[in-house]
Amino acid sequence: MELARGIAAELGVEPVFDRSAVTFDGMVKRLTSGQADIAIGKLSRTLQRGRSILYSKPYAILHQGLLANRLSLARIAQGKPPEQIIRDFSGDLGVIEGSSFATYAATTFPHAQIHRFAGWNTVVDAIRNGTIDLAYRDDFEIKKLLVDDPSMTVVARSITLTDKVDTIAVGVRPDNPHLAAFVDLYLDLAKGQQVLNTDEIIARYRLGSKA
Repeated sequence: MELARGIAAELGVEPVFDRSAVTFDGMVKRLTSGQADIAIGKLSRTLQRGRSILYSKPYAILHQGLLANRLSLARIAQGKPPEQIIRDFSGDLGVIEGSSFATYAATTFPHAQIHRFAGWNTVVDAIRNGTIDLAYRDDFEIKKLLVDDPSMTVVARSITLTDKVDTIAVGVRPDNPHLAAFVDLYLDLAKGQQVLNTDEIIARYRLGSKA
């Protein structure tokens, strides 16, 4: 919201917010159909999306992460550190349909059984009741979940994949390269080339929650 309002103010226009897209790929479709000019909503950069839309430079770099059902993880790990067994994971892995992680899953976890869910809440419910062993998303959303619902720490834990990053950028409709260049300029000049990380975003979120 802060980014959108800032960009609009510098362009001298009033922002109009369209929340009709229910998936991240849905946000991309709003751009390619000309129904939106920019998309800001923790939109991951992927090569597949880059074929149809323009991206700004990243304004946030997150790590990829996992939300693990504690009982399932203990059964799979058998006393080994989770880091040793994660890459050969062959159990049930949940992802959000239409997210970048639905694309990443097959390559990052080639032996896993991939389960696609309509939204994050249903993924979390599946972790809570043990229907799936792990959920795959960026570590910000996983840490945010544990901030919002501390009771989840009883049944689940987070695992950060430190060697896997998720670069977050502003999506721009493909027929407006000048707007894409302007967004980059805004990020350079108005934002001082600041690239946020998970801990900084979580700190902002905590402050916002207390307001």
